[in-house]
Amino acid sequence: MEKPTANAFQDLPCSARQHFVLHLFAAIYRVLNHLRRLGEAGGEELDVVFKRYPFLTGYFGEMLTIMPAGITWEEAPAWWEREIVGWEQQNDVDLPLRTLTEEGGVEFNGRLALVLAGLVEEDSRFGTLFATLQAPLGYRRPCLELIGQLLMDGTTADPWATGRPLLSPGLVVATNPDAPRSEWVLHVPALLWDVIRGEAVTAGAGNGGYHPPETFLPLAALILPEVFQAQLGKLPALVQSGKAQTIILRGSLGSERLPVMGAIARALGRGMVLVERAPPPGLGPFCTMTRAMPVFVYDLGPGETAAGPQLAGYHGPAGILLGEAGGLQGQALASAVTLTLPQSRAGERRRQWQAALNGHPAADLAAISERFHLPGGYIRQAATMAIAHAALEDGDTVRLDHVQAACRALNRQLLDDLAAPLESGGGWEQLVVSPISATKLYELERRCRHRERLLEHLGPAFGRAHNCGVRALFTGASGTGKTLAARILAAELGMDLYRVDLAAVVNKYIGETEKNLHRVLSRAEELDVILLLDEGDALLGGRTEVRSANDRYANLETDYLLQRLEHYQGIVVVTTNAAENIDSAFQRRMDVVVNFVAPQAEERWRIWQLHLPEDHLVDHACLEEVAVRCAITGGQIRNAALHATLLALDEGRPLASWHLEEAIRSEYRKAGATCPLPGGRFEQPATGLEAFLDAFVTDSRQVM
Repeated sequence: MEKPTANAFQDLPCSARQHFVLHLFAAIYRVLNHLRRLGEAGGEELDVVFKRYPFLTGYFGEMLTIMPAGITWEEAPAWWEREIVGWEQQNDVDLPLRTLTEEGGVEFNGRLALVLAGLVEEDSRFGTLFATLQAPLGYRRPCLELIGQLLMDGTTADPWATGRPLLSPGLVVATNPDAPRSEWVLHVPALLWDVIRGEAVTAGAGNGGYHPPETFLPLAALILPEVFQAQLGKLPALVQSGKAQTIILRGSLGSERLPVMGAIARALGRGMVLVERAPPPGLGPFCTMTRAMPVFVYDLGPGETAAGPQLAGYHGPAGILLGEAGGLQGQALASAVTLTLPQSRAGERRRQWQAALNGHPAADLAAISERFHLPGGYIRQAATMAIAHAALEDGDTVRLDHVQAACRALNRQLLDDLAAPLESGGGWEQLVVSPISATKLYELERRCRHRERLLEHLGPAFGRAHNCGVRALFTGASGTGKTLAARILAAELGMDLYRVDLAAVVNKYIGETEKNLHRVLSRAEELDVILLLDEGDALLGGRTEVRSANDRYANLETDYLLQRLEHYQGIVVVTTNAAENIDSAFQRRMDVVVNFVAPQAEERWRIWQLHLPEDHLVDHACLEEVAVRCAITGGQIRNAALHATLLALDEGRPLASWHLEEAIRSEYRKAGATCPLPGGRFEQPATGLEAFLDAFVTDSRQVM
């Protein structure tokens, strides 16, 4: 038979779908050839086979229009391989099955075995055929042994030699691995079959989603510090040279780590697949055939370690996204390069806000970018919500209050399950403290306002050890105004305030306390809220001599919090009622320490004035006597004023001296102490029946 000189498929348009169809016909031809051999062995003609399986007639008819005339059954398998390989070499279109050979090492027979394993996906009638051929097993999908028989072309072949290159990388999966190996039923994961068929890759591929290269910006278009961007620019060449195969990128959850890794993949000419959990079957070959870079996401706590990524069926570059905590181990780290995303400064945040607002005008972009210290990922979310808040007011211009409302909603979504929000409000004029404490609080406010710009004006001796975090310690007895001061500070700065009870964070299980602290501190840090750590002495207490395992682990928890606060980038306020129990190492690392003491008489008088209603009828002398005699805290004064107002409201009259006296006595009884006010000092005037009886007795005495 004369062999054609030109390629049999040269007039066909080159596409992944057409490439698959050619493989489909080549695979079905192997099925027909196998049936022919079985028929000949049993004395049957091919026509008998077609009568038994009439659907094969259509496939065979189409093959006859493609194959050259006179070609024999023995020659045809080599012809199909030669023509398909020759056709694909003439075209530079992305062909997943060809990529499987170039990057995955799967030979042409392996491609056909893969298509044979998935024939039932294309035509369910092949399931009936396979069940008949595999009787008495009756499986509708082909077994490992059957695929070997279909491909051996009359020669002795080892089915395992054909199946192993497909099973090892996960191209096919054995649905019954407990059965004898020859009876393993092979199944092609749906994720791979769609790619093999030439269908468009969907975003649902992988458990974290597939992202094509055009999803991400080029490296040069990212808004990053110049030094870091220059480092990123060198990465693609480093990977292509083989000097690095794993890229480890550390950054917070809301940072630009995903867009940065996507830009790196784009620079390498690849898409990206996020792997957030255990990889699904076939993900390695999927990444190979789609030229996608797998990116593994690990959420590790302090002291936790994860094994480096291993993805069967894939041998290209990989990425790893990590937070600030945790570590990795494994062979993949031998050729890894690690980068840490730097924190954005005001200028970079301004450009990020401009990009995120996407043309929407902003009233004061400079103030917004300086006020909200958010990473790029959260800036995009906040910008979308701020535009919506502006639209609710029938406006297009985004203002500072719109951004603040958006950030508050974002905080509620991401932080409410870790800490309790506290309402901020008021001003410093509402807080009555000693002059020394007031001075320290004003210093704290200035420190918070200029915490980022301060870094630009420090001397060279500070180096990189200093960061823009602010750490404050509030000490004093309960009710002296520590929480109120934190509320006012948040209001003055226009920030949200969240409280964490450190005593509730402590966990009896080893390592859990550090993980709890890591979660809440990291989330508060990147959302840029003021974090109030209540009952600080629960973890900030002095470290003890190690006499037992409990002492050692308690010291480890203290050491972790000490180190974490030292590198904290946000604003944190720690309160304690027992300053003497605080480890001296913590006090040294606090930027501002404010001691709240019980108010003196003059301060108590001012606190009473702030808490009594404007229409009160408390005598001036009475209030002075209460302020002098009753040495109670601001919190107790607040409670007493509330109680007195309630008594007056119940009687339907303005708050008077006797209401105040009763409320003060109640507060002393609550504390288990004796009220210093003399008994009956402020008597309530008689009303109703009592007044009538008093008047009757008085009149009777006058008559007598």
